Amino acid sequence: MAFLDLPACRNARDVGGVPLTGGRAVAEGVLLRTDNHDKLTPAGIDAVRRLGVRRILDVRHAWEAREFPSPFASDPIYANVPLDRDRPEFDPNAQDDYRTLTDTPGTIAAAFTALAEAPDGPVMVHCHGGRDRTGVLVALALAVAGASDEAIAAEYALTDGTDPETMTAFLADLRERHGGAEGFLTGAGVAARHFEAVRRRLDGG
Repeated sequence: MAFLDLPACRNARDVGGVPLTGGRAVAEGVLLRTDNHDKLTPAGIDAVRRLGVRRILDVRHAWEAREFPSPFASDPIYANVPLDRDRPEFDPNAQDDYRTLTDTPGTIAAAFTALAEAPDGPVMVHCHGGRDRTGVLVALALAVAGASDEAIAAEYALTDGTDPETMTAFLADLRERHGGAEGFLTGAGVAARHFEAVRRRLDGG
C-alpha cells in the first residue's frame, strides 16, 4: 500500500498490494482512498488528474457535499453516492460502530454498485475524513475480492485514528448475521455481475 502525495489531503493511499487468496494481491492503481477534497490545493487537484482517476466516488451525505464541495463536482468523473442514510445529527469526525451502517443496506448496495460500474481505470473513494464510510466500502470490496479479515483490518489501520478491532468487529458481525460481506450485499440487492466486476477491477483485469 502506497501513500499518495496529494497536497492538503490526508489519508490518501493506493489500496494496491493488499494480499488476496491464492497468493494474489490487489493490483496497484485501481482502488485509491482519500479524505474530503474540498481543501485540495491546485497542485493536489492536478495530482489527482495525473493519477488518471476515472471515477471519484464521494460517499458523504448530500448535505456534506453541498457544505464542503468537491473541486471535481462538475466533472464527469465525480459521483456523490452516500453510503449512509442522511442523519442531521451525523458528525463526520466521530467514528461510529460500523455495524449500524447495515441498518440501511440499500445505501451500501448503491455505493458498491457504483464502484462495480465505474469506468475502467483508477477509482478514488472518499468521505469526510477518509476513515469510516470510505473504510467500510473499501473493506467490502476487499472482502469480495478475497482478502482475509486480518488483511482488511491491517489496511484499514493505516488510517490515522483507527483501531483495527473496529473493522474486525464489523466483518465478524457481517459473517454472523449475513454469512459475510457477499451475503450481506446480495441481500441488499447487489447483482452477481457486480461482484465479478469488483473482483476483476481489484485483480487488475
